[in-house]
Amino acid sequence: GWSRMAVALDAVWVRVKNVCKQNGLLIMSVLAVVIGCLLGFFLRTRRLTEQEVKYFQFPGELLMRMLKMLILPLVVSSLMSGLAALDAKCSSRLGLITVSYYLWTTFVAVIVGIIMVSIIHPGGAAQKEDSEDSGKPIMSSADALLDLIRNMFPANLVQATFQQVRHHAARSDTKPAAFKRKLNASFICFCFDDNGTDIQNFALDLTPPPDVLIRTREGTSDGMNVLGIVIFSATMGIMLGRMGPNGSALVNFCQSLNEAVLRIVAIVIWYFPFGIVFLVAGKILEMSDPSAMGKKLGFYAVTVVFGLVLHGLFILPAMYFFITKKSPIVYIRGILQALLIALATSSSSATLPITFKCLLENNHIDRRIIRFVLPVGATINMDGTALYEAVAAIFIAQVNNYELDFGQIITISITATAASIGAAGIPQAGLVTMVIVLTSVGLPTDDITLIIAVDWALDRFRTMVNVMGDALATGIMAHICRKDFMKEGDGVSFKSGFSFLFCLGRKQLNSQQEDD
Repeated sequence: GWSRMAVALDAVWVRVKNVCKQNGLLIMSVLAVVIGCLLGFFLRTRRLTEQEVKYFQFPGELLMRMLKMLILPLVVSSLMSGLAALDAKCSSRLGLITVSYYLWTTFVAVIVGIIMVSIIHPGGAAQKEDSEDSGKPIMSSADALLDLIRNMFPANLVQATFQQVRHHAARSDTKPAAFKRKLNASFICFCFDDNGTDIQNFALDLTPPPDVLIRTREGTSDGMNVLGIVIFSATMGIMLGRMGPNGSALVNFCQSLNEAVLRIVAIVIWYFPFGIVFLVAGKILEMSDPSAMGKKLGFYAVTVVFGLVLHGLFILPAMYFFITKKSPIVYIRGILQALLIALATSSSSATLPITFKCLLENNHIDRRIIRFVLPVGATINMDGTALYEAVAAIFIAQVNNYELDFGQIITISITATAASIGAAGIPQAGLVTMVIVLTSVGLPTDDITLIIAVDWALDRFRTMVNVMGDALATGIMAHICRKDFMKEGDGVSFKSGFSFLFCLGRKQLNSQQEDD
């Protein structure tokens, strides 16, 4: 009896060791988030100064800097090498299916948000607050949309790696009364960088009074112009693919660069558990009053989180299952590391290198599919953001006892979908695009101050849904395009088609062996 028990215990111990060995990084990441939360709430009782909190966050700041360092080389190399490896016919088909799928899932997310906020009706539990006034420059949503289009076509590619185009508005008015009226009509938006420090504040307004003259001038804001870089890299990749042997040297360079970046990611990812403890704890230390915030906006936050859970854990996996006939649980298990980093950093761009690594190594998705679908998704696929904007707009309408008709709800749906797609190209994306959505149905923009208090927390859950949507879309596109490539071999050159089919056959054989 004792010998059997000893053998059973040995077997359990070996299994536990194997699980820890295979999922060691994931386990450490979960522990890091838990330890960070506990440490943050404990240190709140110590009344640290702002400077001490900044010093405390330094290891977490290093993690964010490492991840952001890898965004530019990964996006450029993955898009250029990925599209260059595909024939023009295949790349155009893949692009059309990918963009159509992203648009559809974003619109579904908006509908889910509208249904949730209509059922729960959180606006009845909230009260309005007066916003503070400021004499800062004004930025209209029209300028923001035009800046989005300008950023799609950067005039200077080097500048696009660290700056975006943003028009600044200057007010010219000699009448104090008109100036005050203008001020009262403005919404004050406080811009924060990723570490939560105040960069600048500006007012958002759409309807300046006739006696106030507004002049706009072109300027820049710090931050990588991801949208412009994605469009240029995708175009360059397609052209390199059409050049054939003449473009092989640059394609080989991009492939080598992509491989080198992934190896750097493999090193950086082991720093993640340590850095995330200080990042999460630092964010908790920056909160002004968590209990008051929760009481004030609890129903609104619950509505957003419930909608995100419904969309991210039920609708998107269900679409993956019905299209691929594969288990979404197994697939999502492979990207848990990326989802944790999305929760901790609240940045889908910073999570991009980790998502790339998870899909490649854990889920065994074809490298060329990942190189195209993932960067495009990180730029235009913002399901969580679209859902949040729809919920917030109707929440503000409920707070003001404003009844929205069916046409206005449809307007919110379309506007939230379009605004979230362009969010990556607009500074302070969530707040500026929210103004666009509110203005489309005539809701007061100054009521955005109601939701800013909990936006930092909801942003992390939105980012998780965005990253999950990108990852599931990559798996779906790999499944769809595998069939297309096998059926329509004329869309690929003989050499690339043969190698692609060989890889597919090997992967299919491996998957069958795993299933057995």
